[in-house]
Amino acid sequence: MAATHKSRPWFLRIFGTKIPTPLDAGRSDLVVVAEGFDDAEASSTALERAASTEPEFMAESEVVLRHHLDLPEDSVADAESIVAQDGYVRGVSRPEDVAQAVENSVRVIFERVQVLDALHCSQERSRMAGLAQRLGGSVAGWDALQPPVLAEAPPKRGRRKS
Repeated sequence: MAATHKSRPWFLRIFGTKIPTPLDAGRSDLVVVAEGFDDAEASSTALERAASTEPEFMAESEVVLRHHLDLPEDSVADAESIVAQDGYVRGVSRPEDVAQAVENSVRVIFERVQVLDALHCSQERSRMAGLAQRLGGSVAGWDALQPPVLAEAPPKRGRRKS
């Protein structure tokens, strides 16, 4: 039986490790671990700062990357259909989100789950800025959400050393 794009080859199913479950963007315990609401700040700088502050940004783990756009109300549906091609969905605001600053516009949040690095963050920021400009809006910024890291690791099982 040949493997399809949605399954793994037989040898990986037998000998491989389990595929980790993807991060659920709807989890209630997600916290902001990185953010960039300053156009002049590089994504690499924001991610470096996030890795050294609490809550700590875990670069090798998935994040919910959220882009905050201020768009005219009549262009929100167009924006939603365009970003859906890249796997983004419209997110909901959280109480700690930055408030809307532009008049005659609606704050819209587009989000998707991905592993985040400086290069891809910069590319996505640029993509969202181009989209917002084409539709007569602006970009407020971006943030990344991850579950908080557990303070203590679970105890290891096995034999005790004497």
